[in-house]
Amino acid sequence: MTRDERLFLVTGATGKTGGGAIRLLLEQGYRARAMVHREDERSRALAEAGAEVVVADLHDLDGVSVALQGVTGAYFCHPILPGLVESTVIFAQAATEAGVRSVVNMSQISARREAASNAARQHWLCQRLLDRTNLLTAHIRPTFFAEWLTSCWETRDGEGYLRLPFGEGRHAPIAAADQSRVIAALLLNPELHDRADYSLHGPVEQNHHEIAAAISAVLGCPVHYEPISVEEFATSMLERGYDEHLVQHLSCVAIDYRNGVFAGTNDIVEKVSGRPPLSVEQFVGENRSAFSASGPRFVPAR
Repeated sequence: MTRDERLFLVTGATGKTGGGAIRLLLEQGYRARAMVHREDERSRALAEAGAEVVVADLHDLDGVSVALQGVTGAYFCHPILPGLVESTVIFAQAATEAGVRSVVNMSQISARREAASNAARQHWLCQRLLDRTNLLTAHIRPTFFAEWLTSCWETRDGEGYLRLPFGEGRHAPIAAADQSRVIAALLLNPELHDRADYSLHGPVEQNHHEIAAAISAVLGCPVHYEPISVEEFATSMLERGYDEHLVQHLSCVAIDYRNGVFAGTNDIVEKVSGRPPLSVEQFVGENRSAFSASGPRFVPAR
């Protein structure tokens, strides 16, 4: 059997979606290159797993160009920080020069022209930019990650708390592992998904009271959802030193969430990856240890 010599670049390779995608590619015997910001334990673990590792910055044209040499398809993922439009332009130019065939672009479910979030509007613009290239392009736009629950969680006196500015809005949390499977599948079969714009959801739409009940059922302890104001959430994030660009985005998407922008579910994860997405109960069961301590974005009561 002829060996598949395609080489795939994964940016954000030490992150949740990128790290999962590159390990899936390696496990299936494909060549994968991990683009990382620095050498550390996480990048060394990827190298030990069989990945090529290149240290580069998404805002550096020369570094991105080196990372893309010889690459067939790439996963492009920029953090919610300033510089998305510039880095997308750099990536598109470098990929074109290197002869890359395809890209999977991490966008957001709230990405649209009229978005109040600066980050969400920039994602919409970057989707339009990539669609105008010759790259086979697929966009993924996930609703809130299931990992948000561990990030915004507190355990106290044997009980769990979620204090979030989402009112009575609803969504179907999507685990990073499920997104990684979609990313890997899109990289391996880009022709089938050219110019696709996929919103990614978990299997069950719930409000946060229902999510809290689902967590409680698995952990066997009381779990409470306490709705808070957008202003309280934003103030807490700024006081902790979170970037203003990120806080502006989170504040705006909290309102989007209340207005139903993050709601809904579909079968895209299963159709593309071949496996149904994890439910909240399954996610909690597989990540029980992450609920043993408070998360970095929990907003304590004043």
